[in-house]
Amino acid sequence: MKERRQPIVAVLGHVDHGKTSLLDHIRSLGSERQSSVMAREAGGITQHIGATEVPSKVLNDLCAPLMGGKNFNSPGLLFIDTPGHHSFSTLRARGGSLADIAILVIDIVDGCKPQTLESMRILRQAKTPFVVACNKVDRIHGWQSEYGRAMAVSFREQSKDVLALFDQKYWQLVGQFGEQEFNLERYDQITDFTKNIALVPCSAKEGEGIQDLLAVTIGLAEKFLAEQLEDVEGSAEATVLEMKNERGLGKTLDIILHRGTMNKGDEIVVATPTGPLVTKIKGMFSPRGMSEMRDAGDRWDSVDTVSAAAGLKLSAPDIESILAGTTLRVIPDDESRQQIIDQITEECEISIDLDEEGIAIKADTLGGLEALAFEIRGMKDVSGNPRNINIRSATIGPINRKDIRSAAISDDPYERVILTFSTGILAEAQTELSRDDCEVLHIGSEIIYHILEEYEEWIEATKKRLEEEGRENVIHPGRILIMEDHIFRRSGPAVVGVRVLGGRIHVGQRLLTVDGEKAGRVKSIRDGDHVLSEAKQGDELAVAIQGITIGRGVDEDDVLLVDVPESHIRRLRKLNISSIEEEILSELIALHRKDDHFWGR
Repeated sequence: MKERRQPIVAVLGHVDHGKTSLLDHIRSLGSERQSSVMAREAGGITQHIGATEVPSKVLNDLCAPLMGGKNFNSPGLLFIDTPGHHSFSTLRARGGSLADIAILVIDIVDGCKPQTLESMRILRQAKTPFVVACNKVDRIHGWQSEYGRAMAVSFREQSKDVLALFDQKYWQLVGQFGEQEFNLERYDQITDFTKNIALVPCSAKEGEGIQDLLAVTIGLAEKFLAEQLEDVEGSAEATVLEMKNERGLGKTLDIILHRGTMNKGDEIVVATPTGPLVTKIKGMFSPRGMSEMRDAGDRWDSVDTVSAAAGLKLSAPDIESILAGTTLRVIPDDESRQQIIDQITEECEISIDLDEEGIAIKADTLGGLEALAFEIRGMKDVSGNPRNINIRSATIGPINRKDIRSAAISDDPYERVILTFSTGILAEAQTELSRDDCEVLHIGSEIIYHILEEYEEWIEATKKRLEEEGRENVIHPGRILIMEDHIFRRSGPAVVGVRVLGGRIHVGQRLLTVDGEKAGRVKSIRDGDHVLSEAKQGDELAVAIQGITIGRGVDEDDVLLVDVPESHIRRLRKLNISSIEEEILSELIALHRKDDHFWGR
């Protein structure tokens, strides 16, 4: 039989449905088989960075009652546990899913919840096979649990009334999965695993049905994923989970090694926002004993060689700006060096099609960013028609001041929004967002479903507001002069003294230079202590202009034009506007028609 690596298993589920309890129970499985917590090589379970390795000996012993004397072929299972990463989509390998198979944990009483549905969409998108862990069967009234008992045995011990309650919940789940176009069936009743999703009842709390779940998971992986599990040759590849500052170790990378063997001193290539970085592994580490990664402190053991599949921490020079969710590759020899660098170069370029105008999106990892973009592209309106949302910017990391200012100068009010998935906001940006005059909206969550829901509500509210404003106001053209020696603030926003040379100026209107270049937007108008919404020809007052810096393209003594939306041209022509407004309008039309011959016709 060919050499094969252990399957990589991702565990997903809605909050409080038992994902953590299931992983905790799996971590405890080897404890009784160890003479001490240090005796990992004796068959205990190894916990690396964000991962739990369950060796084949533990699996074979645990699942023996279900296996009829057979043993598993794989060396074990590697469960991925990524604290701080809230989507399976952050786990990527060579453009696909890092996980070979997934376990979707569902509370049998609560059924499918928003994050459950989101997990299903992500699994379908990644084409990753999965098993449903129907958890918390002990919550069913009258259910009799027994620690360590197989679910096949447990069903025979329950009363008819209890089984009837179970069936009621089970068929509700079947219906909910059917709505998502998945065929769900109890694992012991399936005849074709290629057409049905296996549901395994269990109780992580009571330790019941866990061997059934593990047996089905590894059985499916070995039967249907043999080819990819035997893909172990070639240079080592790993997926970067995150960069951390670790006490005593400095800056380190948490990675999942999914192919090949990695050695201390190996030359590696990783992706950064500015291109591929070539560096060397200074050290590789695993938590000492059974220490949890999050609580290991300075208790680390150095290792010299690691083979896939495994989770570990490594240190290397210049790794501060590495893109989480991308691939790390080892350079085995000079012949393959350039090819590997070229592969990483492709990953440095975010594979999301961007538009000239649109909204901005951000996430903590590349996979998370791609998942958010995918869901946004698929949004539909209340009538079921595609929303056709444009994406102008897609970047990794927290919101910064530049993100906000880029969104603020958008001509389209629907595009003055930043959507973020599992990432934060820098302090300077938070200050800007909190300002009363900031028109940029931030919508963020650790659940994509929540982001889309809030964004949909905001689109509808904005549409309603703009329709009401459109019924009330027609934007008039205008011409203003930035007065000499009246520069009160140069940017953020610029505050200047102006004279209205003709027409009128309103808060919110866009400005152009006489050459047709964008010159920001009117944020506020003040006359002494009075805040105004409008100023007319002959007025001299202070105006705050967002989106420009005085001295860079716009300066004192410059004349600016108050722009008019194309949709208002016909309405303006029906109104009795002044001759100077007619003149300014003609100037605006001429400027716009340099780029669009039919503008305003």
